[in-house]
Amino acid sequence: MKPTLTLFTALLLAPLAALHAADPKPTAPSRDDVAWLREKGTLLFHDAFEREETGNSMKAIGNGWESATADRVPQIKQADLDGGILKLASATKEAGHAAHIHHDAGFADGGAIVRFKFPGLNKDEALTIGFVDRETKGIHAGHLCYGVLSQSNIALMDSKTGVMNLEIRKRRQEYLDRKEKLPADLEALLKTKQISVPWKADTDWHELVLVTEGDELRLSMDGKILAHHRSEGFAHPMKRWFSFLTPSTVWIDDVKVWKVK
Repeated sequence: MKPTLTLFTALLLAPLAALHAADPKPTAPSRDDVAWLREKGTLLFHDAFEREETGNSMKAIGNGWESATADRVPQIKQADLDGGILKLASATKEAGHAAHIHHDAGFADGGAIVRFKFPGLNKDEALTIGFVDRETKGIHAGHLCYGVLSQSNIALMDSKTGVMNLEIRKRRQEYLDRKEKLPADLEALLKTKQISVPWKADTDWHELVLVTEGDELRLSMDGKILAHHRSEGFAHPMKRWFSFLTPSTVWIDDVKVWKVK
């Protein structure tokens, strides 16, 4: 059965291709972001998940990870460390939120390298990875910026100055509650805060790289930049947490977080 999504989860995972369907495809920058992180950056954190979890609690994954949703459903295992793989299976319906885990990061420019796989256990497997700063006011839950992988597209989102900005969020919600179309100025603003490109998911292992450099967010897959976007929220000076979220199932084999500055 398809899980019930929260408003935040549904927003992140909704198809976004229509937002820029009429725009010309931007030219991808010529950049090997793995090399950039290794040559210019400092490795802040690495986890290959070669251990066993210690239960279902917030800190059960170990090595500094915290699950923001584990304590909502302590009777359900959402994170299983199995043979060096973190296997996530979200209890989205029961918890009222997609499985959401995070780890300390701390950089202005930098990023994460994640080896992941959609195991093909559910129809709508998806993965959201990005950065959070709970200490900044004016943003819902500190959500800064994300890369969102669905079955059919990849989206990049500036949440800080877009849908998670408290003033924008409040104004937008009034129209959603009334099931009315957003006013033209608000819709136009939100379109500048995110892009979407077509992508077809499979069940292979992939190396995913998400980096911020100044006001640019870039997402690469297996050495090729697939999406990039510029927006002021990407330049937030402190990405305190690295975060990933799934409403369904995803496997994570390796995570590295790098600081460039």
